[in-house]
Amino acid sequence: MHFAVIVFPGSNCDHDAYHVFQHILDVPVDFVWHKENDLKKFDAILIPGGFSYGDYLRTGAIARFSPIMESVIKEAKAGKPVFGICNGFQILIESGLLPGALIVNQAVRFLSQNVTLEVATTDSIYTKSLKRGQKLTMPIAHKQGNYIADEDTLKMLADEDRVAFRYSKGKDGNPNGSMERIAGIMNEKRNVLGMMPHPERAAESVLGSEDGLKIFKSMMGLA
Repeated sequence: MHFAVIVFPGSNCDHDAYHVFQHILDVPVDFVWHKENDLKKFDAILIPGGFSYGDYLRTGAIARFSPIMESVIKEAKAGKPVFGICNGFQILIESGLLPGALIVNQAVRFLSQNVTLEVATTDSIYTKSLKRGQKLTMPIAHKQGNYIADEDTLKMLADEDRVAFRYSKGKDGNPNGSMERIAGIMNEKRNVLGMMPHPERAAESVLGSEDGLKIFKSMMGLA
């Protein structure tokens, strides 16, 4: 697979994602500047975390209008894998590729800590090599990661098995207060995934966890 890592002004996890693909998984990957408008040559697209456009107006609200997003939306609708992490998840929601909204954390502050996730479905390329209920450890780093949606949307996500990951149960399991403990969701075709935790920061033992690498390997059919 040939991956595209989209770069916006303010992206700061683009090199982390590039490192995973290039140096750990040894697959072709290119940075793609947000002013580009063609993603045809790529097999999969990753929108990384960071603070695109300084998070002005609303997280992801300006990045959504970057030229590259027209191509991202086109490729997503054609069925190409599109993976948004943290700010990438926020951008996917702003672009209309995923439902709901991400608002300020319940604690009303930036959170940077490890969390435990539960795999909520194995019916996707991102989770097919995992087990339902499997626990994964990886970090979060955000202030606007509190997932909300109306009752109809939450029911739709549940009925269609489109919640990919949930924060674990318990006192400290859902640090940002997301509804239904939602940490990651997919679109109707299941080719677009957005999640707030950072699997690219949990891809080597030196980082304290390799659980994030399992998602990338599943995506590539390597596990």
